[in-house]
Amino acid sequence: MQEFLAKHAVFTVSDLDQYLSTQGTGKTNTRKALLTYYRNKGLIVPVRRGLYLSVPAGEDPETSPVDPYLVAAKLQPDAVLSHHTALEFHGRAYSTFNTLYYTARHRISPFEFRSYKFISVQVPQNLQLMEKDLYGVVFRNRSGVELKIATLERTLVDLLNRPDLAGSLEEMWRSLESIEFFDLDQVVDYVGLLNNATTAAKVGFFLDQHRETLMVDETHLKTLHRLRPDQPHYFVRGKRRNSLFVKEWNLLVPAEIMYETWREVE
Repeated sequence: MQEFLAKHAVFTVSDLDQYLSTQGTGKTNTRKALLTYYRNKGLIVPVRRGLYLSVPAGEDPETSPVDPYLVAAKLQPDAVLSHHTALEFHGRAYSTFNTLYYTARHRISPFEFRSYKFISVQVPQNLQLMEKDLYGVVFRNRSGVELKIATLERTLVDLLNRPDLAGSLEEMWRSLESIEFFDLDQVVDYVGLLNNATTAAKVGFFLDQHRETLMVDETHLKTLHRLRPDQPHYFVRGKRRNSLFVKEWNLLVPAEIMYETWREVE
């Protein structure tokens, strides 16, 4: 068991059952007894039902550091670190948050542990229908836990699709502008999979605004242009005031983005 804890900073009951079966002791009562014993010894801490945090020897179980990425990755079997959390993992977020976002097929209620809040976002229906949930996802091992993380290409599209999961428009725009390179073929392919005209227009608008810095090819813009909506759509649903119409993309864009008004404060 100590060997297992040393290799699993965060683990589920299923992880432990799998380990115990390899040791020839895969009985439910054995697992329950071990969890009770190590919890009483202060060597594991329950995060939520079926999920535990390993506590290094000598650490206080109440204050032992927690890697929130590991917790998010284990909250659901198919969890993918996404949106602003993916930016942070890749080191591209303008600010750091104590709220973590992850994508999964089934949403569960927001959950808090220590100073962190974890919010699940449902995989877009089109991706589910085509079983493309893991399009634009990379795998990384961190402290014995396999993480699934959205690539920067997928994150670009996901955030423009759901700006509310970036914290603010300024946070989203500043973060995305800090990225020097995108695989634009992957970006356009992912937009096509989502099959959302508004999202296509928003991605097209962003790339149009950054043609030179991102070396955007005209073919990518033309593809996105064909996917844009026939009628004007709002960049942010419900944010109708102070929006400017961009005819090229049939998009009503907040003046905050058009003029990057936050720079005036600087």
